Amino acid sequence: MNATMMQIPLTIDSILQRAEGLFANVEIVSRRPDRSLHRTTWGAVAARARTLAQALVGLGVQPGDRVATLMWNHAAHLEAYLGVPLAGAVIHTLNLRLHPDDIAQIANDAGDSVLLVDEVLLPLFEKVRANASFKHVIVVASRDSGVPGQTSADGAIAYDEFMAAAPSKALPTLREEDALGMCYSSGTTGKPKGVVYSHRSTVLHSLVSALPDSLNLSRRDSMLVVVPMFHVNAWGLPYTAALVGARLILPGPHLDAESLLELMSREQATLAAGVPTIWMGIRDLLDAQPGRFPLRPGLRMVVGGSSAPEQLIRDFDRQGMTILHAWGMTETSPVGLVSRLPPEADSLSADAQYALRAKQGVPPPLVEVRIRGDAGDVPADGKTPGELLIRGPWVAASYFNRDDSTRWTDDGFFRTGDIAHVDALGFVQLTDRVADMIKSGGEWISSVELENAIMAHPAVREAAVVAAAHPKWSERPIAAVVLKPGQSATAEQLREFIAPRFAKFQLPDAFVFVDAIPRTSAGKFLKSALRERFKDWKWEA
Repeated sequence: MNATMMQIPLTIDSILQRAEGLFANVEIVSRRPDRSLHRTTWGAVAARARTLAQALVGLGVQPGDRVATLMWNHAAHLEAYLGVPLAGAVIHTLNLRLHPDDIAQIANDAGDSVLLVDEVLLPLFEKVRANASFKHVIVVASRDSGVPGQTSADGAIAYDEFMAAAPSKALPTLREEDALGMCYSSGTTGKPKGVVYSHRSTVLHSLVSALPDSLNLSRRDSMLVVVPMFHVNAWGLPYTAALVGARLILPGPHLDAESLLELMSREQATLAAGVPTIWMGIRDLLDAQPGRFPLRPGLRMVVGGSSAPEQLIRDFDRQGMTILHAWGMTETSPVGLVSRLPPEADSLSADAQYALRAKQGVPPPLVEVRIRGDAGDVPADGKTPGELLIRGPWVAASYFNRDDSTRWTDDGFFRTGDIAHVDALGFVQLTDRVADMIKSGGEWISSVELENAIMAHPAVREAAVVAAAHPKWSERPIAAVVLKPGQSATAEQLREFIAPRFAKFQLPDAFVFVDAIPRTSAGKFLKSALRERFKDWKWEA
């Protein structure tokens, strides 16, 4: 028996039509490099996205061609998010924080033919272009005027001129299985790998992200997107915002705590999204200068990219702001887990609720997870570890241009490489990466659990724990610790602080105080750099 429902393809033009039809006057605010603010609307962005699509088709861009961006978060980048796939092409957001040689290697691997680049990033582009093979380069001016001649790249096209000369071209018919965009993983465990998102996966991800028990987004929101638009499609937030009609606030290149707080206060953001590093800086400034930034009551913050320490969640509750802990990867579009308290948690103590909120959470609708050990799926006892496996309609089934089938199980789950356990409420907690677990004397030690415990100390800003070779125990944990400005703590004080939560063998044998912890371009701890630093560590007798 056949169903009688309409077969409407899930494609980006449906989101665009909704944005321009229902939310045409909803504002989009961007901060320019000179710190001035640019204001436009969803209606204007949608119209310019169509113009960009026609201009790309007129340039000779064919369906499936890759159009790269090297841009900060602003309205023109949003136009590319919508306009490039509308042309049938694939938007590939290049990570501007990578080394120029790595950017070129990724662009070549993806087969990027066109590049949209911010004028302020032309010095970076000049270092990339020698090893990259773009056919066309389009430069987006810092202001509304054209690109100044002295800063334009040789042979480049000015974005405004490119748009003004767009021919009236018919746009291709889109299929929901067509590629819409692509991103490359951060490469913490090897060379970056490309993931290609479809129109269907993006529309479904946008729908589910907006649900109340997911990110809870609506047209009532003013959304500050701090997470870079070159990192996993800014967690899909620009597409979800277009779908629900949320007001967008885009910070450009100004990501320091003072600039973000000023923007959040001025524009009265209801929601902001970024990695824990960003929120640690904001917490410190709010504590140092109370009352300076009048934020909207009940401001929500989506935190992902790496684990949010429980203490950070408590600190923002104290400020009248709420952290929503989420987890995902480039391979998961990225929303894979969201930590929202269920009704069953209402009767729990405050400490128990905080412990739940610090977990990565439960999968949203349409996503399925498993925690699998050597003997199969582990019990939901909140302690038995296994590898986190995930599958769903916006989870990658393969990598681009690479045969890496070992990352998928025979029953279709993606192997995340994360060690986790699950409790009776279905809450998943990541305890480590497979590569970051420490094996000491035959026993496993979780570096992430140690880090979160150390960061609960009031003097500690952040901490990272890695293994160092040991002559007797094979490996022992070392903690690299960054203290808050004006605070002090000794190694013995930190050890005593966390001792009640761990077996004696799990405690770090050394605490090293550092000015900063090295990070990846996505803001995660770069533990490979710490392991290299401590590879010849001399243990005390």
